Amino acid sequence: MSVKTENITIEDLLNKVKEYDDNEEDLNLIRKAYEYAYRKHFSQKRITGDDYITHPLNVAWILTGVGADAVAITAALLHDTIEDSDSTFEEIKDLFGEEVAKIVDGVTKINRLRFSSDSEQMAANQRKILVGLSSDVRVLIVKLADRLHNMRTLYVLSEAKQKRKAKETLEILTPVAHRLGMYKLKSELEDLSLRYLNPTAYYEIVEKLNLKKTERDEAVGKMLDEVSKLLTEHNITHEIKGRSKGIYSIYNKMNKGKKFEDIYDILALRVLVNTEQECYLALGLIHSKYKPVPKRFKDYIAMPKTNLYQSLHTTVFGIDDQLFEIQIRTYEMDKIAEYGIASHWSYKENKTVAIKDQMDQKLAIFRNIIELNEDATTPEEFISNVKKDILFNDSIYVYTPKGDAIELPNGATCVDFAYKVHSEVGDRMVGAIVNDNIVPFDYTLKTGDIIKINTSKLSKGPNKDWLNFVVTSQAKNKIKAFYTRREKDDNLSRGSDIFEKALRRKKLVFNEVIDNYLDPILDTFKLKDLDDLYLALGSGKFTMSSVMKVINKKNDKTEKLLNKTPSNVKSTLNNDVLVEGMNEIKVSLSGCCKPIPGDNIIGYITKGSGITVHRSNCKNIVDLDERLINVKWNDMVSKKFATDVLIYTTPEDNLLSIITSASTNNISIDSVSTITKKDCKIYMITILVENLEKLEKFCKELNNNKFILKVERQMN
Repeated sequence: MSVKTENITIEDLLNKVKEYDDNEEDLNLIRKAYEYAYRKHFSQKRITGDDYITHPLNVAWILTGVGADAVAITAALLHDTIEDSDSTFEEIKDLFGEEVAKIVDGVTKINRLRFSSDSEQMAANQRKILVGLSSDVRVLIVKLADRLHNMRTLYVLSEAKQKRKAKETLEILTPVAHRLGMYKLKSELEDLSLRYLNPTAYYEIVEKLNLKKTERDEAVGKMLDEVSKLLTEHNITHEIKGRSKGIYSIYNKMNKGKKFEDIYDILALRVLVNTEQECYLALGLIHSKYKPVPKRFKDYIAMPKTNLYQSLHTTVFGIDDQLFEIQIRTYEMDKIAEYGIASHWSYKENKTVAIKDQMDQKLAIFRNIIELNEDATTPEEFISNVKKDILFNDSIYVYTPKGDAIELPNGATCVDFAYKVHSEVGDRMVGAIVNDNIVPFDYTLKTGDIIKINTSKLSKGPNKDWLNFVVTSQAKNKIKAFYTRREKDDNLSRGSDIFEKALRRKKLVFNEVIDNYLDPILDTFKLKDLDDLYLALGSGKFTMSSVMKVINKKNDKTEKLLNKTPSNVKSTLNNDVLVEGMNEIKVSLSGCCKPIPGDNIIGYITKGSGITVHRSNCKNIVDLDERLINVKWNDMVSKKFATDVLIYTTPEDNLLSIITSASTNNISIDSVSTITKKDCKIYMITILVENLEKLEKFCKELNNNKFILKVERQMN
């Protein structure tokens, strides 16, 4: 490969950058980064014996070949400073800016990962690499260039390390380079990986290529001249290049059973023209002179790949009836095809909307990787999903009714398409129409199909049987997630029902049990909250009888209270409510019925929390006989008590001022909230009042107003 990889100087690098970026500020940033890296790596050596600075210089040089921006070039020069010197993230950030620092930090984190032969650990590390690369594409670009230079000098390592590094490159990094459209870099990485993984096969192909090189070059030269003459005669300005197939690509095709002599695109041409229209004109002219091979034509201009690749591909019978693969594209398409995302990577203010859209498309790939990471349950499942859905799949390209292109793996169904559009579309799917025809849910899509998904809010959700035919991990994970949520809701409802019915059978008050026993129950069974308890009961994790054992645990204080013989000991005069024969016992007013002096009341003995006082007609204690005790109001205490009142009024009037003015006779309103219904408005007020007599007087005054329909006391 005719790329300068040794003895590169900073001047060489700056001159190369100037070919596409002569901004003085950018050039100064790059020079400053080199000088900093030179100081930090001074006296360090590579295993090859070279000064260490040659490595970051070569990485930066590789990036100039793909037109990377000044930030990426700067990060390339600094990419090993945090890992291999005393540099810190904060120092890089202060000197070179946050963007550069984040890229350097990202590459550093990836480089610190180490693989082991254990499959689970291998998968976990692959997972970290892929998700780590997705945070900023420039981290990926620098990492790929870093790996390429290391692969070029891989000969210095032991055979075992060579194979491990080559395998990692081939399985993880070259597919990602492919997704970025960086074919030039990808091809060299693949060839170098094969050289170390299977040197016998590598050198056999090299030998075969060399044996036919003269013959092949002669045929390509003749074909090139004829096609060039044809296009010139029709006034199409162009450039034609001979193109050689990558060694790894030939190896892959031979592995699939093809003979070396039958691989079409060993003889290949690339035709570059100025406009998209000229691409099709050139294609027509070539087909008019050379017979095309059936089913070998592909139009990636009208239907670009998701990595932005565009080109026309055709195979024709050319010179001496030899097969030639010909690619036809514009110069701009060629730039993207060679360098992929890096050819447009720019953060300058004049970035066009079109380029921004292209970048958003590319970054969507990495968002998909993150989503797969979140959905997967194990590292192995994640890496399998990535390889299947993102890296190694054969894709089809289908369309929404609005013409938006959607990429799916080969074999995808209408349900896969629905979940690709949006998870709610999949969950509410009730039918599918492909190319204006109603099709079954498991209909296998093909490139060019236009799909409309019918949805309904009344849908009960996806059918579990869909798991038998969907092929994308996204669809499978979303369907499973739906049923996990539904099962959780069912268990919550079932558990709540089990819990409440058991309390009613035991004549226990729900609020009292929650107030006094929920924490011990949660602690005993290591649960987080009441919902967690319901889920455990509903799923059968444990039974209600085991919960009742916690509730029924003997409490010395309570047993003493229950068995205590009434005496003439006077109760504490400070209590609002007196308990006959009980001194120094905690007494509190219930929040469910909020009793006030004048109400008939009864006491309920709780375990460990004294006595709770209810109104005698409170629904929470009306059916209970056990654990009730007689109590009475303390006439010696004079204070206000909170209670709730519901006021129903006509819907059209705002009567808050009338209600407020009625709060006389030493009654005050603590809080007010309203509910507006079709036939009335309801004011829910909490008032502070001394006794029942004054409350009834307050309610009577309100009832005298013609706009007030009804006043009643609230009981929760």
